[in-house]
Amino acid sequence: MTDITGVLAKADTNLDASLERLFDLVRIPSISTDPAYKDACRKAAEWLVADLQGLGFTASVRDTPGHPMVVAHHEGATTDAPHVLFYGHYDVQPVDPLSLWETDPFTPSVRELSPGRKVITGRGTSDDKGQLMTFVEACRAYKETHGSLPCRVTVLFEGEEESGSPSLKPFLTANAKELKADYALVCDTGMWDSETPAISAGLRGLVGEEVVVTAADRDLHSGMFGGAAANPIHILSRILAGLHDETGRVTLNGFYDGVEETPTQIKAAWETLGQTAEKMLGEIGLAVPSGEEGRSVLELIWARPTAEVNGITGGYTGEGFKTVIASKASAKISFRLVGQQDPDAIRTAFRDYVRAHIPADCSVEFHEHGGSPAIQLPYDSSLLNTAKSALSDEWPKAAVIIGMGGSIPIVGDFQKMLGMESLLVGFGLSDDRIHSPNEKYDLQSFHKGIRSWVRILDALAAAR
Repeated sequence: MTDITGVLAKADTNLDASLERLFDLVRIPSISTDPAYKDACRKAAEWLVADLQGLGFTASVRDTPGHPMVVAHHEGATTDAPHVLFYGHYDVQPVDPLSLWETDPFTPSVRELSPGRKVITGRGTSDDKGQLMTFVEACRAYKETHGSLPCRVTVLFEGEEESGSPSLKPFLTANAKELKADYALVCDTGMWDSETPAISAGLRGLVGEEVVVTAADRDLHSGMFGGAAANPIHILSRILAGLHDETGRVTLNGFYDGVEETPTQIKAAWETLGQTAEKMLGEIGLAVPSGEEGRSVLELIWARPTAEVNGITGGYTGEGFKTVIASKASAKISFRLVGQQDPDAIRTAFRDYVRAHIPADCSVEFHEHGGSPAIQLPYDSSLLNTAKSALSDEWPKAAVIIGMGGSIPIVGDFQKMLGMESLLVGFGLSDDRIHSPNEKYDLQSFHKGIRSWVRILDALAAAR
């Protein structure tokens, strides 16, 4: 194991310069979804390449049909050093509405949010430029102290994460041999709280479906046809209501195939975090828990599958009132998956269920909106435990192993396409306002994030 005392000290003395480099990157308005910022996205990629080359990486901008990738490589201190692939994204969300920003979104600064709490302001500071630069700066501190890195490192930064990553899968396929490593490191997640680092062991998968029910061949007068003609809004409402039983369980045939119970010791550890349904729901103006009965709120959002209706349309929804029986009604439904649930099987079960409840003189059509399986690392994974110990040495409170209610498709791609487990460690906080005006990143998150990656890289090398 390398003596990292000097590396950590270097990370501390480098902090002001590290901030200036982050500021330079944040000043580039790399909004991937808006074609007007195409040149800015390339400029951000080129900036990262130049910065990595300055650290001794072999780095290059790789063109895609969309915004370019950044790929870089650096050898480890020894020939048998573990190989890690670090992933991040340099693109950012649009800043609208600009009028709600307290400062210019692309003029970053450090300001005091409250006594003793300083934050870095600007679009992308948390999602994901500040996060990815914690890793780059950790590599810088290592190189400046020891002249080498403890692990063999490959870096992959993309520029389309905020616009659906259309170029990513083709790029992984075309460059699989070059990008494959022992495991992937992903820094696009968050901490449990400002003093407690977190490692995400699970990500829920996703199935998106849009269903359209058609009855009559035109909208009908509800006085002339009401009570006699089928109403697609009624039909669809009954179908959607039937997706759950009275205990909150999803009713689709085979829906829970592949769903395993969370280990007792993990649920016990989650209980110590102090989150309750009343506390969580109170923050959003609710009070009564929903979902499966007998489950804690953290288990529900981290380890259980769901079926949620995301939108319903049909009939007249404009100003005033119109007595009409709609010809069509539609809904958008998302299923969050866990464990070994099969996205294709869930989609098929949903469509079979809907078709079974459509009257003979009505019709239904479906539109697919993506699907990906869940990702679950073993809770006793040596990779998780190594990183957990390293993080616990850096932060005031011991690291916790958590789940994530959302989905990060790249993690599934790394597992399925490159055969790599992913370590999800991030330093964002719940109040970072990502995707919203006034995005920020705590200065402590940035500083201790750098130190954390120093410790993790050292621990991974020592565990080899």
